[in-house]
Amino acid sequence: MNPTKPDQASVLITAGIYGISRNPMYLGFLALLIGWSLYLANAVVLMVVPIGFVAYMNRFQIAAEERALKALFGDEYVSYARRVRRWL
Repeated sequence: MNPTKPDQASVLITAGIYGISRNPMYLGFLALLIGWSLYLANAVVLMVVPIGFVAYMNRFQIAAEERALKALFGDEYVSYARRVRRWL
């Protein structure tokens, strides 16, 4: 799925890693940012960058994706969203 075009999704995947997190790709990016922040050994970066990433993704990317998926898959997506957390 292209994250910039969630309205083009054709299948709702709920198994595997998607049974743990609705956004495993973004969770991976967050893990990389945290690792990078730890590598830099900078407390400010460790606090600001991951928190800023989560805030930005929740507001501008994930919210739009969720609206599109709800429109495409209806109750199936709503049920999935109730069972599986957005991040972890």
